[in-house]
Amino acid sequence: MKIVCQQQDLSKALNTVQKAVTNRTTIPILKGILLETTDDNILRLSASDLDLSIEKKIKVETIIKGAVVVSAKLFTDIIRKLPEGEIQLEVEENNVIIKSYHSEFNIIGQKPEDFPKINNDLTNNSMDINKELFKNMIKQTAFSASIDESRGIITGVLIEIEKENINMIALDGFRMAVRKENIKSKMNKKIIIPARILMEIHKILTDQEEENILIDFNDKNIVIKADSTIISSRLLEGEYINYKEIIPKNHNCKVKVNREELYDSIERASLLAMGKNNLIKIKIDENKMIINSRSEEGKVYEEVSIQRDGDGLEIGFNSKYILDILRNIDDEEIYFEFISNISPCLIKPTKGEGFEYLILPVRISVNS
Repeated sequence: MKIVCQQQDLSKALNTVQKAVTNRTTIPILKGILLETTDDNILRLSASDLDLSIEKKIKVETIIKGAVVVSAKLFTDIIRKLPEGEIQLEVEENNVIIKSYHSEFNIIGQKPEDFPKINNDLTNNSMDINKELFKNMIKQTAFSASIDESRGIITGVLIEIEKENINMIALDGFRMAVRKENIKSKMNKKIIIPARILMEIHKILTDQEEENILIDFNDKNIVIKADSTIISSRLLEGEYINYKEIIPKNHNCKVKVNREELYDSIERASLLAMGKNNLIKIKIDENKMIINSRSEEGKVYEEVSIQRDGDGLEIGFNSKYILDILRNIDDEEIYFEFISNISPCLIKPTKGEGFEYLILPVRISVNS
């Protein structure tokens, strides 16, 4: 193989595909990136950890066709540190020669035939969606999935596509996030994607210029095509929890509050939140929400103006769970709905039905 390309193009492509490279593997080839030329002066870069696979194409001048696997870390570091301008790559019996101005590197490559085959084949089971919308849905749900690998299916995010609606759902046993949007699709599909992979997909899509992306499904994978980048992820197998049954259908207290003011108050209160539960106590009064926390180092009192409908109550929460929600939504005002101090709390928008967040309370003594 012998090609000439631009340092900027190659470095940017490597930054994208290396997100699928893992060092936590006993398979040496998975620590590499596959470089291969195609028939039309295109260099295709591929990386995979067998769960997440990324393919990126860039334009090059192909002198001799070929393929090689290079060390992801070493090759990326070299290309990143070279000056902008033309780079020549040449492969001789798996030795990779990199030339740029007065610099020349000679590194050891691996055989391309040892690299796992990536299944990025598209089917007819696909749909278009706005990239920013899809990213926003990931941002507002994936943080609620369990990070404990032993929890199986709830380490994933459920994606439901029902005719003209798309829903994303994540939960970990203490909280739940539900995000809903209208889309142009006649598809009916339910899939579960590992949350950690969805978060990587969010990062990758941030670097893509295309406004819309194509999402394609088969029984075991989701394939996302954005401009010259193709991302493939394995799906989790199993039946997801019936989340609709968990959502409370009524409430005894409903509070409207400014999201930013509440976030700032809880963030300050969390500085003295107690124990592994990051405990804060919230008291719903006539027209204010009083937030208390204490530890061995001191205590804090915060007050936020609210509009209340229904009974008052005192309830305890893990401050981290509320902060995670408030920092990931953009609405100026939101609703909190309560049944009692031992029942889940529901957080909803004041306009529309775009999201629902459920948080389990922490049991507290009223006099604590």
